[in-house]
Amino acid sequence: MKFALLGYGRMGKAIEEIALERGHEIICKIDKNLNEGNLYQADVAINFSIPDAAVDNISRALNKSVPVICGTTGWLDAYQQVTQIAIKKNTAFLYASNFSVGVNLFFKLNKVLAQIMESHKEYSASMEETHHIHKLDAPSGTAITLAEGIIENSNLIDWKLGEDGKDSLRIQSYREGEIPGTHSVKYKSPIDNITIEHKAHNRKGFAFGSVIAAEWIVGKKGIFKMDDVLNL
Repeated sequence: MKFALLGYGRMGKAIEEIALERGHEIICKIDKNLNEGNLYQADVAINFSIPDAAVDNISRALNKSVPVICGTTGWLDAYQQVTQIAIKKNTAFLYASNFSVGVNLFFKLNKVLAQIMESHKEYSASMEETHHIHKLDAPSGTAITLAEGIIENSNLIDWKLGEDGKDSLRIQSYREGEIPGTHSVKYKSPIDNITIEHKAHNRKGFAFGSVIAAEWIVGKKGIFKMDDVLNL
């Protein structure tokens, strides 16, 4: 398959390495000071650009009917705009806040635990996420997805960054060193705590998942999620 990489930072390079190992060809690389190859000849584009460039990159590919895999977070105000382009151009679009297979299993576990904990009102939920100092958005897209999974299965109505609220889930964000990503969900009572955690050791899991998604989406039409790729 012919891949286009929209964003060629650390994630773009990690994706390139895995894609080449799996026998694919990188025919286009686009970044702030880089524009190599022909995007429109690609079988699929993978976007891991900075948030400010995401919508333009995604729209550019979709408008030429190139399916897009997107792992950039911090741009979702324009999600409807992007999906409408994909539908209009009869192509495919898949956004995930995290492409790691382990994280997507963690999303599922988080929802199941939230359903169980809903009947135990003595426990209150909170979340922490820690990433490297280069990550621009807070909370992380992964944390937001986890929060949505808890809210959907509880009486909480929203989440707040660094704030407590009667009907809100508190998310605390930290930016430290070169940490790839750690997310923990805690249920606290006067008697004990219950905590589930996912800790990434490196970026390979994110890169591998995005390549798997790219392989899966070619030839499909519509709007998809990582659940579709993994049959979750």
